[in-house]
Amino acid sequence: MKLLAAINEKFVTANHYVKRCIGPSLSHLNVVLARLTTRVCSSLPNRCMLCQQRIEQGGYLALLSETRLTGVCQYCLASGLYHTEVCLGCGRALLFLQPYCGTCLTTLPIKVVAPCSYHHGLGKLVSAIKYQHQMAALSALTQQLALRIQQLVKHGLIEYPQVIIPVPLHPNRLQQRGFNQAWLIAKELSRILSLPMDDTLVIRRIDTVPQAGLDGSKRRKNCQGAFEVLSDLKSAVSAKSTRYSHVAIVDDVVTSGTTVNEIAHLLRQQSIASQVWCLARAEAPKLRC
Repeated sequence: MKLLAAINEKFVTANHYVKRCIGPSLSHLNVVLARLTTRVCSSLPNRCMLCQQRIEQGGYLALLSETRLTGVCQYCLASGLYHTEVCLGCGRALLFLQPYCGTCLTTLPIKVVAPCSYHHGLGKLVSAIKYQHQMAALSALTQQLALRIQQLVKHGLIEYPQVIIPVPLHPNRLQQRGFNQAWLIAKELSRILSLPMDDTLVIRRIDTVPQAGLDGSKRRKNCQGAFEVLSDLKSAVSAKSTRYSHVAIVDDVVTSGTTVNEIAHLLRQQSIASQVWCLARAEAPKLRC
């Protein structure tokens, strides 16, 4: 009862604060509400969103993390990560450390780096970020993605890009949602990996319908012409006028690969190689650039 009373008190305070904020744009109001929600959640017991158990700090994964684990416990996090090497093209499990399986080796699709499968437990956390605005596990998942990237670079399977590019949202969608999860992930990766992020190179010209629920052909048609790569691709994060030749496209999840493939295709037309970084991926179908 005391806990419920405390929550109610905080929401009453939040309500008064929000009333004073009526007048700013909807996107700003969403940011305010998100911050207030974070404050309320931070006062609650830190429990795993998957098993509902209290999250204990310490242990191997916690030591690798720069911050305290939130949103997911060590057990659920460890059990949800890939336990074998996977093909960077289609996500198929591999027996040896190599970039592609035999099938993808003949087509060399765009490389997709992810720490876990979207079809298992951790995929629920990724979905909760986008559709339920539950950010508690975002930091833990992003750090696991960063570790995966570092491991692949160490073994020579991928290279660090010159810049990180988040998949953009259309301004209308950004105003409705209040945040771009791909931007949040890219910003955290930029900090962890000490790589620049540039969110000005690719823009979303068309406010497409959500991809969820569409089949492959409808997804491709939905994304066709939706993005635009700026003609002048000189570095916006450096004083030098060096053109990018290798970038990383960041998104929360890759399912059919339609969105990232559309962006990668536009980049390739300007002689820019790309790879994809995401929190989770669906293993099928294969991604082709």
